Amino acid sequence: MERQGRLSLDGVTILIRYGEIALKGKNRPQFEGRLQQAVERALTRAGVPLGPGRVRRAYGRLVVELAPGYEPGSPTLGRAIRALSRVFGVVSFSPAVRLPLDLEDPIPAIARAALALLKSTVPGASGSDTAALAAARTFKVEARRPFKQFPLNSLEINQQVGAALLRQGIGMRVDVHQPDVVVGVEVRQEGIYVSTEEIPGPGGLPVGVSGRAVLLLSGGIDSPVAGWMSMRRGVELIGLHFHSYPFTSEEARRKAEDLGRVLARYGDGSFVLRVCPFTELQKAIQRYVPEELRITIMRRMMFRIAERIAAAEGALAIVTGENVGQVASQTLESLGVIEAVTRLPVLRPLAMFDKMETVARAREIGTFDISVRPYEDCCTIFTPVHPKTRPRLEEAEAAERAMEQEVDVEALLSAAVAGTDRQELEPLPE
Repeated sequence: MERQGRLSLDGVTILIRYGEIALKGKNRPQFEGRLQQAVERALTRAGVPLGPGRVRRAYGRLVVELAPGYEPGSPTLGRAIRALSRVFGVVSFSPAVRLPLDLEDPIPAIARAALALLKSTVPGASGSDTAALAAARTFKVEARRPFKQFPLNSLEINQQVGAALLRQGIGMRVDVHQPDVVVGVEVRQEGIYVSTEEIPGPGGLPVGVSGRAVLLLSGGIDSPVAGWMSMRRGVELIGLHFHSYPFTSEEARRKAEDLGRVLARYGDGSFVLRVCPFTELQKAIQRYVPEELRITIMRRMMFRIAERIAAAEGALAIVTGENVGQVASQTLESLGVIEAVTRLPVLRPLAMFDKMETVARAREIGTFDISVRPYEDCCTIFTPVHPKTRPRLEEAEAAERAMEQEVDVEALLSAAVAGTDRQELEPLPE
């Protein structure tokens, strides 16, 4: 970096902003620490070489120091941007150049850094050519000054840096209301950060700060989106997929595995999936339960298994992709009867979504194309023609008692839990 002479762009940093973590009071350091770990792991997995300072906390920010030699616009920075855009807890981030605080004349140095960044981030701008910058039309300087000992206040920095950029003949004009480009300047105790981009992150909370839950992961559109939304609230997930071979194919299982691998991109680099053999229970339900109650009893059995898996995994809740009124098993009456078998909280992130909202989110997070592969799960294959839409609890319990007269349901449940496969899935390649 510059002291009195030329500006070097070696040692690009990334300023990371977070939101509600800042409101956590005495627990704030714990949340910041989890976010710091998540950021470092995500960048390491993406093959982004970090500098000596790596990822450190600065009040209200995380600062990522990239290894020397990586400039704005480099492929390494591109990998870092993709990785950070998936870290829950990150509200936004900015690739930045850091300048020292003790510059004799900081304004020209800030303006030169801003111009270099503009040329690397505005499409088509490079070298001494400013035509692409002129095409961007307008800019404004937006300064923050957490380090109050700096001799210029925020308004003075805005005015003087803006004037210095105009003197360099960049062909842009100032628009403080709706600019095409915002030049950010943050004056902090450890240096002056200059940036020209603010890239949105997914927001939310770092995965793991809210505990662990079991996600009922089918091969459909809804459940992986519900899982993503739970992770965004800091929940670490254990996926549970029910596999009824040979009624459901190995392709259906691989579909669930691929959905788990997509979710792994947003977590700590892997996703635990438990695959439960459900065939014998499914056959017993088909044989001994009245057709209109089969989907209700099937879901009650799934919740019983999920509760036992949760106990083994230290999970505190069950997450489902259920949506009020979307299918017969998702009326309020059905939901109440189904969840009556468990003492765990049942989280339904999609409860009030309509289908198009869920589809849009599935496309956004990368699960939609996998979910629509033509391989059905056991819930789809065994759906009765005329399911009971408003079952009563006493009806369901009576049907289960009748089933227990014919088959050892507890033995079937225990066998399903004991036969459950456990895999740690790596992220699906892009």
